Amino acid sequence: MKKIVALTLAALMLVSLAACGGSGSGKYTVGICQLVQHPALDAATQGFQDALTKALGEDKVAFDVQNASGEPTNCTTIVNKFVSSKVDLIMANATPALQAAVQATKDIPVLGTSVTDYASALEIEGWTGTVGGNVSGTSDLAPLDGQAAMIKELFPDAKTVGILYCSSEANSQYQVDVITGYLTEMGFTVTPYSFTDTNDVASVTQAACDASDVIYIPTDNTAASNTEAIANVVLPAKVPVVAGEAGICGGCGVATLSISYYDLGYATGEMAAKVLKGEAKISEMPVQYAPEFTKQYNAANCEALGITVPADYTPME
Repeated sequence: MKKIVALTLAALMLVSLAACGGSGSGKYTVGICQLVQHPALDAATQGFQDALTKALGEDKVAFDVQNASGEPTNCTTIVNKFVSSKVDLIMANATPALQAAVQATKDIPVLGTSVTDYASALEIEGWTGTVGGNVSGTSDLAPLDGQAAMIKELFPDAKTVGILYCSSEANSQYQVDVITGYLTEMGFTVTPYSFTDTNDVASVTQAACDASDVIYIPTDNTAASNTEAIANVVLPAKVPVVAGEAGICGGCGVATLSISYYDLGYATGEMAAKVLKGEAKISEMPVQYAPEFTKQYNAANCEALGITVPADYTPME
């Protein structure tokens, strides 16, 4: 009788273990750390959740979505809690979130998104396209040569371009360095204008307006969170802004060559599904890039500044 009872209990335990996925509750638990709330990052988070839910089923995945309110130190606190609670995977939305997650764990799979350049963000030398270890993800890098060409196409008579960005964002600095080279080759005089946080956005924007025919803003999270403050300066000054992504363009710009952040997040969710289901090793997954880019324009701001765009530009919704 004791043998029968023991065998029965053992069988029940095996069934119980087989039924449990992820963190032991029958679901995978995925922690999402988003740096700040703005349209681009919000869309990436939504795309990620939609893709992973579709791949695993609503009853097989639970999301713990946390917003760091623009503070990198909050990212550290958030991901440390994810590690303590032993989530099955961390999605890090934006560079500071990725950096915090990489520092917090070498075991839990980490997927970044809305990260422009992984080599710069993680200080990787000899970049080959794969981070390795427990990290991979997707990049929101749009073709910077194409964005420079857009400035030349829309404003052929311009002489000076001011680049407005946050100095504390490594990916912004990378974009500034690269596009400066392209613009200089095209004959523009290029001057960077950096702000350190939200407190000096307006004053630095005013300085850029005073000395620039056109302003370029890369994919920059601080700028994206302060488009109203930027618009309040550039529109009265009649200085057009070409933006690195659609969210910034929609707030204060006239045109962008941009990606779909929803699609980028969706691709990240598909990567997460493969990792959680054991179909791929994250250490071998190369960073993925957006497959399509769209020329878009802000109709209201173009009208206000008297700008006519070519026929192949799509109006922003």
